[in-house]
Amino acid sequence: MGTVVDAPAVVTEKEVVAENMLGDKKVTVVFVLGGPGSGKGTQCSNIVEHFGFTHLSAGDLLRAEIKSGSENGTMIENMIKEGKIVPSEVTIKLLQQAMIKNENDKFLIDGFPRNEENRAAFENVTKISPAFVLFFNCSEEEMERRLLGRNEVSFFTYVLMFGLCVLIKTTIFVFPTICIVLQGRVDDNIETIRKRFKVFVESSLPVIEYYDAKDKVKKVLLHSHND
Repeated sequence: MGTVVDAPAVVTEKEVVAENMLGDKKVTVVFVLGGPGSGKGTQCSNIVEHFGFTHLSAGDLLRAEIKSGSENGTMIENMIKEGKIVPSEVTIKLLQQAMIKNENDKFLIDGFPRNEENRAAFENVTKISPAFVLFFNCSEEEMERRLLGRNEVSFFTYVLMFGLCVLIKTTIFVFPTICIVLQGRVDDNIETIRKRFKVFVESSLPVIEYYDAKDKVKKVLLHSHND
């Protein structure tokens, strides 16, 4: 089964695309959200290639800051080790800096905001509202299968942006190495994945519902081919 897109067929020229000032330039921001294993990273790569966006991963920025050995990075590392949540303002500052330093003015922000507090803080601090939210909607069962690396997943993705509709054929190989940090037993792996999915539903879906009420959500329903 191919991909089904539950979204307006195109973004017409008459639609107002949110352009926001960041420093001395206008930027277009698209939030990319989806559960663990929904294929956000892979599809972001396709969008970057075909539409000229810059992909920013909140997680990658935090890891890069830790690796830099800066005072801020040490603080982030210590908070993570202590099981504390990194304040929204810290992640937002890293995102702002990345957008300002980059010559591009179109950004895909992957994996942020993760919850309503993140969302409100981002808009309050940056004064930026996303043009829209790209929500990769994938069933819990399919996410489990992808994350456990049992099968090759092949699907079609319709990417809809700024009046363009491109059909991209994508084949993803998900390797079991993604489960290295888990306990080794399949049951433990599945349990961990299900906990991650539960956290996503409880934390991130309210963000999607918030923007959906503003007619800013484009849902991409992903299905693998039948075995």
